[in-house]
Amino acid sequence: MKIEEEIKQPTFKDNYQKALINLVFTAGWLQQQQSSLFKSHSLTLPQFNILRILRGQHPKPATVNLLIDRMLDKTSNASRIVDKLEVKQLVTRTVCPSNRRAVDICITEAGLTLLNQLDPVLEHQRNGLQNLTDEEAAHLSDLLDKIRN
Repeated sequence: MKIEEEIKQPTFKDNYQKALINLVFTAGWLQQQQSSLFKSHSLTLPQFNILRILRGQHPKPATVNLLIDRMLDKTSNASRIVDKLEVKQLVTRTVCPSNRRAVDICITEAGLTLLNQLDPVLEHQRNGLQNLTDEEAAHLSDLLDKIRN
C-alpha cells in the first residue's frame, strides 16, 4: 500500500517530504512488527538488541558504555534494560576484577538459548524486506547510509 493510502494524505509538499514521512512511517511499522514477535517471548525490542550485542561479545564481557555505543535506540536506558534482563536470568553482572568501579555484563546460557530460538523465527518473519531483490536491499541500505552522512 502506498504511503498516501496508509496515512490518508493525497499530496505532499515535495518528494523530500514524502520520503521523510514514508521513512518514519515504515520505521514505526517495522518496530511494531518486531515488538509483537518479541512480546510473545517476554522481550522488548531494546532488550533483544542488548542480548544480540552481548552475544556478539560472548564470551568477553561488555560494559554499559559499550552497550550504549552499540544500541540501535540511543534513547533507551541501558542500565535499566540490563536490570530487567538480569531479573529474567538472561544476563549476569559482576564487578570487573581490574577496575572495581566498572561492571562486566555477560549473556547467560539461557540468553544464548533464547536468541538461538529466535534466530529462525526472525529469519522467516514477514517484515517486507522479502519483497526486495538482493540488489534492491543493498541499494536501500546504501541510500539509508547516504541519508545519515
